[in-house]
Amino acid sequence: MIVLHGGSVVDATGTRTADVAIEDGRITAVGDVPDDADREIDVSGQFVTPGLIDAHVHLAFDGRPDVSTYRTENDYAGAYRVAANLETLLEVGVTTVRDLGSWGTMAIDAARAVDEGTIAGPRVLAAGRAVTMTGGHGHWFAREADGPADVRKAAREQLKGGAPVLKCIATGGVLTTGSRTGVPELTRAELEAAADVARAADVPIAAHAHGAEGIVNAAEAGFDSVEHGTFMDADAAERLADNGTYWVPTANALYGIVEAGSDAGIPPEAVAKADRSLEAFDDAFDHALAADVPIAMGTDAGTPFNEFAAVPEELERLVDHGLSPEDALEAATVDAASLLDLDDVGLVEPAFRADLLVLDANPLEDVTAWQRPATVVANGTIVKRS
Repeated sequence: MIVLHGGSVVDATGTRTADVAIEDGRITAVGDVPDDADREIDVSGQFVTPGLIDAHVHLAFDGRPDVSTYRTENDYAGAYRVAANLETLLEVGVTTVRDLGSWGTMAIDAARAVDEGTIAGPRVLAAGRAVTMTGGHGHWFAREADGPADVRKAAREQLKGGAPVLKCIATGGVLTTGSRTGVPELTRAELEAAADVARAADVPIAAHAHGAEGIVNAAEAGFDSVEHGTFMDADAAERLADNGTYWVPTANALYGIVEAGSDAGIPPEAVAKADRSLEAFDDAFDHALAADVPIAMGTDAGTPFNEFAAVPEELERLVDHGLSPEDALEAATVDAASLLDLDDVGLVEPAFRADLLVLDANPLEDVTAWQRPATVVANGTIVKRS
């Protein structure tokens, strides 16, 4: 048994001074803890929080400026990169991730390797290959499908491969040459076919959707989340709220491209599309907050200059765009856990998974505190201790 002694616990239920006991990968007590600990760690003056959850990453990517260069690599190179990214995520305090697109079964295999203890990393829920239309966004590593029957088959293929979550491409995107950001790609009928598969298997389903029409199509089709949502208007926000569809804003992704620019090697077309998207992002946030759209944190980590080590910066961006520090905490813990259909992750409570951070400052007073974890506990194991 490990006891974190003397700290202040900060999670979605509030802030309180309490010891935290950990055993066999679970939190066994908060407050009054047994006095027979095998190891007691003094965290007096520090803050114990849940580990972060990133609901949108690409583990096979590494932040390089031009994603087209991945096409010349073999799977072995990608697998080494996945392992390195998982190690980085733990180091910065991310204890659960949802991979929404890597080639083949690479991310699904990584999830299994983490579960079996073969490699160190956060808990991984992987969608396998995203489903896109022929020639659609991400077509070079996604599963191309056309028509409801083919989309249904493609979604079932991902489940057969072991995916506990599905992803579809509802609109064009920033990084695919020739794809028009925000323009609908998979149709409403095609999205409904994929959502039917997800419901039958009782797994969450996510939609890449930048434009308002695609956002509405995904929400009305029954998707659990909309990723990016850059050109969300007031009506689209209301549809998300009415359907209980989460928005995963992925602010780090847009800022990474825009701040680096084409001089850093990013294709000019992608930079131009990202510039237009970022111009609309403030309005999207305003619409989402006005409609009380549920928000879960996700970064799109791995896209150009969107480093895995920078994942905690997403909370600062959420606050900069209008969330309170309390809402940002919830977006990165309990709300993300709810989206991922995890009922024992995201709180510092007995019986929950022992995914914990120890911070030197209160993240509700200093949102940048998330960027400097002193201690990281993942599934009951101390993986970092400063």
